[in-house]
Amino acid sequence: MTFESLGLVEPILKALQNEGYVTPTPIQAQAIPVILEGTDLIGCAQTGTGKTAAFAIPIIQNLYNKRQNVQGKRNIKVLILTPTRELAIQIADSFGAYGKFAGMHHTVVFGGVGQHPQTVALRKGVDILIATPGRLLDLMNQGYVDLKSLEVFVLDEADRMLDMGFIHDVKKIISHLPSKRQTLFFSATMPPEIVKLSSSILTKPVKVEVTPQATTAQTINQSLYFVEKADKKELLTHIMSDKSIERALVFTRTKHGANKVVKDLLNKGIQAEAIHGNKSQNARQLALKNFKDKTTRVLVATDIAARGIDVDDLTHVINFELPNVAETYVHRIGRTGRAGASGIAISFCESEERAYLKDIQKLIGLQIPVVTDKFYSSSIPADRMFDRPKDEFGNKGSRPQGNRRSSGPPRGNNDRRNSNQSQSSGGERRNGSTSSGNGSGNRQGTNANSSSSDTTRTGPKKRYQPRSNSRNKSESTTNGNERPKQDSTPKTSSGKSPAENNDQKQSWLANWKMRRFSK
Repeated sequence: MTFESLGLVEPILKALQNEGYVTPTPIQAQAIPVILEGTDLIGCAQTGTGKTAAFAIPIIQNLYNKRQNVQGKRNIKVLILTPTRELAIQIADSFGAYGKFAGMHHTVVFGGVGQHPQTVALRKGVDILIATPGRLLDLMNQGYVDLKSLEVFVLDEADRMLDMGFIHDVKKIISHLPSKRQTLFFSATMPPEIVKLSSSILTKPVKVEVTPQATTAQTINQSLYFVEKADKKELLTHIMSDKSIERALVFTRTKHGANKVVKDLLNKGIQAEAIHGNKSQNARQLALKNFKDKTTRVLVATDIAARGIDVDDLTHVINFELPNVAETYVHRIGRTGRAGASGIAISFCESEERAYLKDIQKLIGLQIPVVTDKFYSSSIPADRMFDRPKDEFGNKGSRPQGNRRSSGPPRGNNDRRNSNQSQSSGGERRNGSTSSGNGSGNRQGTNANSSSSDTTRTGPKKRYQPRSNSRNKSESTTNGNERPKQDSTPKTSSGKSPAENNDQKQSWLANWKMRRFSK
């Protein structure tokens, strides 16, 4: 099959010839005829198989045929939503290349940069708008974007858009779209819950799935190192010491981790740059440009920032940290081995990531070959990497619950109550005297089979011993338990009774009157 057999117009065929396209990929061969008919579509194909061209080419052709009979200002006919700025720019470049001779106007809007150039392009009028959700909502609220004339809505990387926090923004945008439209979903993975959600947006869609969901390209040679966390940076330096590796894309889970890897590589004399959400748009574009120009040898990226990165002839992808979402692994290694080319994907797995590896291998249906390196091998044998850790009692799958008593029932308030009830019938007083009269002050058990001298304490220790009062002891009677009698007459702060204080006040008042009136 060729592009000519798909019924494409001459301007598009000329643009494809300039790009070097001869034969459509499987996803393009199946999706292009469906989209040309105006039917809703769900396209599922692994990364690097030409999903962008699969929807861009038929969209341009449909607009080209309609544009021949329409004059006046250009209104937005097509909206493409993408999760990242890099992917938005890549799609815009693709539309520019495929529609070079078709006379279509397009623009791209995304956050992280000033909006003035974007609003100027929108005022002039565009046929195709590529956008990220956040910036698009801002421009819609300001009145710069009008979607009343929209005919086609494309949600690229749909699983990531709907599964990674963009669902609310997507729903807000969809609420402003005309109900009569063509909707296209494209993604490398389509989990069942995402398909269920998309059913509320699509109308009788045709599903195009050229490969099973979440499979990796056969042209990618995958390998795995079992290595501990502390040895990962040394292993990465060891791999990059191979001068035949011109460029490598390294993935981490966090932004901080990406910066740290870059710092370690620079210290080893390896030119590296990071690309993640904390970088400004200009810094991200410059890092990507340097990587494409081979000025930068290693580009360290997080998952969201790397979505849609398309670098020609990229041979190596290295998972410095395994992703905690299995589907992300497919997107990562899909940056290499694109358009039928060969590629190499290397993954590092530490002890704490073994569960992630198990999920990944279950998803892709493949046991990744393990590379044995005596200098960087993990202390945990490969055949035990998937064993769940045992707790202190030898049980799998549970964590130790702290220090426990080696034997006996758990101790609680009932133990204190029972221990008090187990004392002798005569009872012992808290002042230390026992019924046996030994005056030792220790609480003794009443087991008839044990002597009083060998019996161990069974009750809890006293937490508080009352302090003795020497004055009370000196005034006590012969009965050691009887307290001395106290004077029941109330005293004031001066130590005198109220009657004595009253007499003193009356005497003072009489003397004052005598001195006052004698004058």
